[in-house]
Amino acid sequence: MTIAKQMDIRANIKKYFDMAFSGEPVIVPRKANRNVVIVSEDDYKAMEKARRNAEYLAMLDESDRQLREGRVVVKTMEELESMAAE
Repeated sequence: MTIAKQMDIRANIKKYFDMAFSGEPVIVPRKANRNVVIVSEDDYKAMEKARRNAEYLAMLDESDRQLREGRVVVKTMEELESMAAE
């Protein structure tokens, strides 16, 4: 991980973009701890996928907890078909 000032980024943007593309995140410090991190698109997509997977797993855990607590609704096939037709 590299830390670079904004003026260094401006002066050497290709260098820092190449670093991010090769897998090394670049942190750009800003006032009031509002820092920015430069990462490659592939790394960003991997992080987003991991975040979505974590959200999905949390949803499954919640569904499992509700099932174990008996908080379920039972419908017959006919009831489901009539609901779909509405």
